[in-house]
Amino acid sequence: MGRPKGSKGRWTTPRVVHGFGRGLVAVLLAALLTTPAGVGCAVVEKDRRAVGLQAATSGYQSALRWGYYDTALGFLPPDQRKSGEIPEIFAELRVTGYDVAQPPIIQADDSATQIVVIDYLFEDAQVVKQLTDRQVWRWDDAMGTWWLHSGLPKFARGGAGRTTR
Repeated sequence: MGRPKGSKGRWTTPRVVHGFGRGLVAVLLAALLTTPAGVGCAVVEKDRRAVGLQAATSGYQSALRWGYYDTALGFLPPDQRKSGEIPEIFAELRVTGYDVAQPPIIQADDSATQIVVIDYLFEDAQVVKQLTDRQVWRWDDAMGTWWLHSGLPKFARGGAGRTTR
């Protein structure tokens, strides 16, 4: 791209660029015309759900980690939280660690499974315990959100061992 010798201020573009540009446009147009319309939408929807799952699991983690148990309860499907009351065991509970052992994996049936390891203690006992929580999340098409169907973790007061659910 430059001015040819002897031209009076006119810029020209080499023919190679014009040819390349036309060819690129033709290839892109052909690709768009041969791609089924639903494929692009399906990919966008899948990405939207994956981002939503990441936001849900992250929000749930933060709610548990910082002791906002009423917020954590809000991640359960409406039919599982009818009473709206947090279980009594959460009164003296403090979560001291929350590590994702297996990130969420979305299945074909619009569910996802995530495994986390939670360290916790009760204020009156000050003994750190640990549990492995297998979370099952399900996509709700009507609400456009992910719900935690496996319920809140099963924190245990007694004993000194490790629990798994």
